[in-house]
This record gives sequence, structure tokens and C-alpha cells, in this order.
Amino acid sequence: MMQRTTEMPRKDVAPEPMHGSYPASDASPEFHTILFPPGLENLRNERSAAPACFVDLNLDQIIAEIVEKRDEDVLRPIFYSPYRDETIVRYRQEVFSDLERPDLFAVFPPFGEAMHSVRANLEYAGKIPAKCHRATVILRAAWIYCDTVATLLQDLQFVVPNAPGLRSFRAYLAAYIRSRRFTELTAEARDIRQTLASLSYGMLFLGDRVTVRKYASEPDYTVTILERFAKFREGDAQPPAPQKPKDGFSLNHIEEGILEFVGRLFPDEFRRLDAFVARHVNFIDEVIARFDREIDFFVSYLEFIDPLKRTGLSFCHPEVSISSKETRATGSFDLALARKRLKENGAVVGNDFFLTGVERLLVVSGPNQGGKTTFARMFGQLHVLASLGCPVPGRSAHLFLPDQIFTHFEREETITNLRGKLEDELVRLHESCKVMTRNSVVVLNEIFNSTSLDDQVFLSTKVLEKILAVDAIGVCVSFIDALSTLSEKTVSMVSTVDPDDPARRTFEIVRKPADGLAYAISLAEKRGVTYERLRKRVRP
Repeated sequence: MMQRTTEMPRKDVAPEPMHGSYPASDASPEFHTILFPPGLENLRNERSAAPACFVDLNLDQIIAEIVEKRDEDVLRPIFYSPYRDETIVRYRQEVFSDLERPDLFAVFPPFGEAMHSVRANLEYAGKIPAKCHRATVILRAAWIYCDTVATLLQDLQFVVPNAPGLRSFRAYLAAYIRSRRFTELTAEARDIRQTLASLSYGMLFLGDRVTVRKYASEPDYTVTILERFAKFREGDAQPPAPQKPKDGFSLNHIEEGILEFVGRLFPDEFRRLDAFVARHVNFIDEVIARFDREIDFFVSYLEFIDPLKRTGLSFCHPEVSISSKETRATGSFDLALARKRLKENGAVVGNDFFLTGVERLLVVSGPNQGGKTTFARMFGQLHVLASLGCPVPGRSAHLFLPDQIFTHFEREETITNLRGKLEDELVRLHESCKVMTRNSVVVLNEIFNSTSLDDQVFLSTKVLEKILAVDAIGVCVSFIDALSTLSEKTVSMVSTVDPDDPARRTFEIVRKPADGLAYAISLAEKRGVTYERLRKRVRP
């Protein structure tokens, strides 16, 4: 025979949807979302698919790494949806700035993990056929939720946030915890847990038969065994650290049957449990549930860039504008390449650029493999990340918030559209030029390489003239030096090499007139008369 007391099962696992949510209390302070300032929530317009420019800019790789092992269905639409609104961007920047404080940041990952556990338990409860087992899992989820919310408010009292969004949420949280709905939920959950924990019962095992009955005052052999072996205990020995249970909620069919019999032995107690579950089917407050999902946008991005910051790379909160096209960045870099170089223990080279006055277009030339394409991607990434409100790579930055970002990078021919490479380029560029506006950003990377030099010069000139006429800003990578002097709106930048070893690239892009070497090197490579190729031919 065995004596048992009922214990609430435990489970610390993952996936997703919540059982339901309470509407926000009418008496609570105004707060709806941590992503949008009050009054602008109606501007929320999240995309289900990534913008077309993300692949060319390698932002698809960045987002994939950020959301890995997180709730992708929630995070991806947020990262896919930049906004052309200074108020929204600055509201998010203030939240990011607050969360860059280690003491404040440390509050939210445990909160997210606990809420994840609540949702997981409710998801699991929905799959349990046994009534008593299902009810105890829901009770456990409710208790984790109450404890998690109360702990969050307590933590936020010790690390006071400065961001208006976080301060508003803290005020909402304080009012919610004082509300009758939450206090009753907490009190009921605590009382029922204590009641169930106090129940004792016995089990008799005979072959494959298990009998469950009320406890009949049999001695507790656990106490007896501990007393007998106490003299063998080593006083200085440290007990092993308790391991986190992996799957304490799962019960096999025998355990579930025993729990059902216990429910019959104590019908009044389990009726209270059933009534609690029926009353609190939707116990998660919808504002707290939304905050839990949205704060992960900030947490996930900061965790993504933290290893880069620890290597000494800089990130900043850019000044943003929807009117001024004064654009600059210092010490900036391609975020996707930086993460790759981090894994390879490689160095990252930062670059500066600026557009001032009537300047609109950076024309980047220089030798191949000199960092030109990386520079172009960096330019586009900066504008997307700034429009999301995220910290951007660099020591400082002032960036224009675009309505759209148009990119044009070389693509392989596809047989499905029945177009050649040149025609495909022309069609894609024509479609972009038709819809771009003066508020757009354009990133062009070595366009029309599939045609002759004369045609390339002619077509590239026409495309750039269209962009400049619209007054969009952007960057164009090309070995055609003439494009850099096309207009007073164009600025020449050149990828540099080591003066003592012209074959070694520095990956620094500097603002200076094009020197004509880019086309010369390209032509030499095309004709097979570069220094390396000639050395191979004349080698003895």
C-alpha cells in the first residue's frame, strides 16, 4: 500500500495559442501596444510576406536568424513592416534605448518564457481527454500566469523605465493587478491549489490491479526511512542542484486513471476545480498577451546584435526624418556580413557616407571584390532598420524614412518568363521606375552587365536620369565612371586598395572622384590580361 497526497503536475514546454483572453478593464490606464504610440494604433498595417527588397539586401537572412526558435508567426510580420512615421519610429527607439539597460532588459526574457509556458500548458490541456487531468493543467497554467504578472510588476518597481511606452504599460499592469478580476483569479487559484495539495489518499497494488482509496492513517514510511538512514548522512555533502522538470504534466493512462479515481474520492474539491476552470476559461488579459508577443520584437533584436556589440562594433539610434534628405552614417557596416564574420572570427570594416544639399545618389566604383556590393546592401539595410525603429549599425546616423525601397541586383535567367537577361533587367527596372516617388530609396548593383559597354552606358544613364528626375535618393554600384559626374545630384565614392599592394583590398569606400581603374581592371579580367593571369602564363 502507498500513501499519496495530490500534487499539481508541472510542465515547462513550448508551442503556442492561448486559451483565450480577457478584454482590458475599462478602469485601466490607456495602453494598447508597445509598438505604436497612443492615437496611432490604427496605423498598424503588418505584412504577411517580406518586402521584395529583403532578399537583395540579405535582410531575409537577418530576420531568419532573429526569429529562429521564437514565435515566427508573430515576429515576422513586425519585421516585415517598416513605417514612414517619425513618431512611431521614435516611440520604438525609446523602448530600445530603455532595454539597452542591462537591469531593465533582464526583466523581460523570464517574463516571456513564463508566458510561453502558460500558452504551452493551455495548448496541452486542450488535447487531454481525461477531465481531472485537463482541469489540473489549466489550474497550473492560471497559477503560473498570476505569479508571472505579479512578478513582472514587482520587477518594474525596482528598475523604473523611462520610455513612455514602458511607463504606460507599467501603469496599466499596476491597475490590472489591483482589479477585482485579477485578485479573484489569484485568490481562487491559490486556494484550490492548497486544497488539492492537502488531500491524502492510498493506493493498493495487487498484480495488475490498482485500488485507490482514502488515506486510513497508515504510517508514512518516507519519514521512517529517512530517520533510519540519517546516521549515514554526510554533514558537509552538498545535495545536487535540482533539475528543471522536462515534462511533469504528462501522465500515462494509469496515472490518469488514478487521478480520475482521486476525483471521485473527493468530489467536492474537484467540483470546485471544475467550477474554477469553467469561470476562467479565458483568463489571460488581452493587453498583457499582446505585450508579451510584441516585447519579443525588441528583445530578439537586441539579443541578435549583442554579440556584435561585445566585439566592439557600434550601434546607434539614428535621427530620422520624412522631409530632410540629409543622409549620413559613420562607421556603418552590413549587418548580415558582420554576423557571418563573427562566426568566422573575422574583422568587419566600417564605412562612412553622406548626402547633403542637392545630392541624391552615391555612385560607387572601384576594383572587383572591394566591398562595393556590401556597401550598397548596407545602405539599404540602414533605411529598413531605421524605419522599424531598430538600432542601426554605426556610431551615428541621420536617415530619411522612405515610402518604398527598390533594389536591383543581378539575377539568374529564368526560363519561365521567356525573357533574356537584358530584357528581364529592363522590365524589372521599368516597373520600379513607374512607381517610385520622391520619397523612395533606390539601391542598384551593377546593372546591364550582360550587354556591350556602349549600351550599358546608355541604358544606365537613362535609368539614373529617371531616378534623379523623381528626386529619390539611393546608391548605384557601377564601374562606369561617367555616371558619377552625371549631375550635381550624383556623388562619386570609390573602393580603395592598399597603396603598397594594389592587389589587396581595404574594403573602405571613400568619397573621391572615380579614377578609371575599375573599368580598366574589369576589362583586363575580361580579356585575361590581369597581373595574376599573365604570371600564370609566363611562369617557367
